[in-house]
Amino acid sequence: MKYKKIIFFCIAFGALLHSSSGQDLHYSQFYNAPTSISPALTGIFNGDKRIQASLRDQWRSVPVPWFTFTVGYDQKVYLSKSENTFLGLGGFFNYDKQGDSNLNLASINLSGSISRILSKRHILTGGLTLGYSTKGFNDQDLRWDEQWNGLSYDPNLQSGESFNLNRFGYLETALGLNYRYQKTSRTKMDLGIAGWHLTKPEDTFYSRANPQKLPIRLAIYGIGSIELADRLDLQLDVLAQDQGEYNEIILGGYVNIYLNEQRGKETSLRLGLGYRTNFPPSTVDRTSKALFPKIALEWQRRFFIAASYDIDLSEFNQHTNYRGGPEIHFNYLITDVKPLKQFKVCPIY
Repeated sequence: MKYKKIIFFCIAFGALLHSSSGQDLHYSQFYNAPTSISPALTGIFNGDKRIQASLRDQWRSVPVPWFTFTVGYDQKVYLSKSENTFLGLGGFFNYDKQGDSNLNLASINLSGSISRILSKRHILTGGLTLGYSTKGFNDQDLRWDEQWNGLSYDPNLQSGESFNLNRFGYLETALGLNYRYQKTSRTKMDLGIAGWHLTKPEDTFYSRANPQKLPIRLAIYGIGSIELADRLDLQLDVLAQDQGEYNEIILGGYVNIYLNEQRGKETSLRLGLGYRTNFPPSTVDRTSKALFPKIALEWQRRFFIAASYDIDLSEFNQHTNYRGGPEIHFNYLITDVKPLKQFKVCPIY
């Protein structure tokens, strides 16, 4: 049994080392961590300033727990000389930790966007992200198959593994384009595309003689909301991401129920369901499938909290009894009072 556990851990750790160069952090509720999807979503919200925080915890029931955390801030910047153009500026911090080796990613990023109001209902936005990421792990508590002496684990035996470094860093880059159609504050749609790791930085803990490049992550998304009735909206969302050997597609929706429409006390409850899988469907042993019910509450159009729980449907669940993991998001919006425009109270003759 001990031998099997050691072998299982080695396989799992190897998979994590591979995934560190083939898969970025991700959220099932991707629209609640928008700047992690596209820099063109910086400043694209109904308000002036936004504070965001996201948390994802998964794989606690198997030996490779995976923890993800994001916090960020962005705001609109209005140009005094133009009523048809505004900027979005912000920054966000990502942290991702996996397994008993504490394989981790930490990145700090600055994002900016420029939006052009094409007409009353149409806005086109381009965005850029620049940042710095660092990856590392701790090999002190790891056990390897070479340390099995035939009867038990012997920590005095050599592991047979040699890493050139336990931490490295690289420049983060991203570009994005977003189109927004907004009829009202409740009927709107965002369509966009973004690319990450445009410089393809080196991403390996082994020798740099044959450097391994971090693949570009391509994300295509759509987020829409439709006002169905006085107290009822429908939100639909879709995301397709591709990065090297890893890809995913997320489909989901919310029913948004307005509990209070009194000005300054607006309250709404959102109930929904989402589904994540690969595209096109890969071989059975690599297929990832998950269903996630979700719930959210918005209060005073400022406070927003959402939660979901991934229910794993893949074969990995059958062999490990893994059930999934929770995900939580928090947003706080600030809307500034706009000054009145100057005007003449009476004609000048």
